[in-house]
Amino acid sequence: MPPKIVGEALPNSFEFETAALIKASGFREYDARWWFGHPGSAVPPELNLIGVQALGMGLGTLIRRLGVGSDIVTGHDFRSYSLAIKLALVSGLMAAGARVKDIGLALSPMAYFAQFALETQSVAMVTASHNENGWTGVKMGAARPLTFGPEEMSALKAIVLAGDFDLAGGGSYEFVRDFRATYLDDLTEGKRVMRKLKVVVACGNGTAGAFAPEALRRIGCDVVPLDVELDHTFPRYNPNPEDMRMLHAIRDKVLETGANVGLGFDGDGDRCGVVDNEGNEIFADKVGVMLARDISRLHPGSTFVVDVKSTGLFNTDAVLRANGAVTDYWKTGHSYIKRRVAELGAVAGFEKSGHFFFNPPIGRGYDDGLVTAIAICQMLDRSPGRSMADLYRALPLTFGTPTMSPHCPDDLKYGVVERVVADFQAMQRESVEFAGQKIAALVTVNGVRVVAEDGTWGLVRASSNKPELVVVVESPVSSNRRRQMFEAVDAVLRRSPEVGAYNQTF
Repeated sequence: MPPKIVGEALPNSFEFETAALIKASGFREYDARWWFGHPGSAVPPELNLIGVQALGMGLGTLIRRLGVGSDIVTGHDFRSYSLAIKLALVSGLMAAGARVKDIGLALSPMAYFAQFALETQSVAMVTASHNENGWTGVKMGAARPLTFGPEEMSALKAIVLAGDFDLAGGGSYEFVRDFRATYLDDLTEGKRVMRKLKVVVACGNGTAGAFAPEALRRIGCDVVPLDVELDHTFPRYNPNPEDMRMLHAIRDKVLETGANVGLGFDGDGDRCGVVDNEGNEIFADKVGVMLARDISRLHPGSTFVVDVKSTGLFNTDAVLRANGAVTDYWKTGHSYIKRRVAELGAVAGFEKSGHFFFNPPIGRGYDDGLVTAIAICQMLDRSPGRSMADLYRALPLTFGTPTMSPHCPDDLKYGVVERVVADFQAMQRESVEFAGQKIAALVTVNGVRVVAEDGTWGLVRASSNKPELVVVVESPVSSNRRRQMFEAVDAVLRRSPEVGAYNQTF
């Protein structure tokens, strides 16, 4: 008999111990993410272990109905509760007849690699990525190298919340020993930098600490470790290469040690942040432009996919144009960019968040922070006499912001964005000046990117995995124009009282 599904249940209660707690909002656009809680937390949990088991039953049911076979790879990140969550998920998968291949403690890209190495179509990686302690989630896919998009997530949500499980039984479990070594061997095979590079490797005490330092040593880098010891309390800062605290820590270590570059990895190792040898914290979209220049020189006429949060340089950079590069701006989100890269046969895809996707000959189409780190080191190796700061200075100057995230409840954020889009469309129709100029263009593939006549732009979209909006601004003109655009965008947002404070500004 399937478990009883509930949307609310308090810990230390009969219902919490006997029913499957699964808050509906945890099923996001392209993965699942819930507040699981931790000792001392005053926030009630959105998920319990019985709920995780039900999720496994639903996922096992879905992959059977999709006709992709019953084999599935699973792994977990380094948090105090991730192993328990994975085992609960596994029990549900097995109840639905899945044949589980467990690779143990892993990075998300290691789980994606396992789909190829273990000849398995499906994956369920237990991770909360860069979210704070207390969060958990699952990244899933059933068609390597792709992960679920809205269609699959909606189907999974419907199955789980309705308890519509096919509990066929007959599942099995296999623990795959030493898969870490298999992953690192594949990652570094045939890759070697001849230039002696000193590299700060920062992991925020997250899972990447067990992988990134060794991978970069293997290709010939002199590694300076920073917060690589596994510690699920994250004592210094969240492992998030978009977080300025992490970037500042990398900057300080780079300047202290005279390193050639600093590389930072998020909690599940699918993103990479960069600090140059002079301590400049380079936003990931600018790193993408640098890599696109390098790749398009080697492969003229390359197609790239970038998310709507990314710099306008992908369209305007003279070097990319000379190399015949073509860029497609697409929806933010690792699942969306990954699918678009596959659909267009692009060489690479870049997200401002630091998710980078490389097709052959560089990668297998999924996002792997270590593949990105190696590509950056190889770019430097192919640039003798030039530092990371030199490559950064060679880009046309723009004035951008970090990704800013004002709070907005999950059940309200999409409505807020719809109103913002409508406001901008009305202003454009009526030729109203915005941030001192007329609106030259609106890009509405994902939220809205409002572009002024001088190329200054601002983006508003709903976060796909947290109760937040996302705001990014860039100007090719000046920091003053950047400020004008931010203030104008923020004024539109403040028409909605549901929008709260920013997590950071610039």
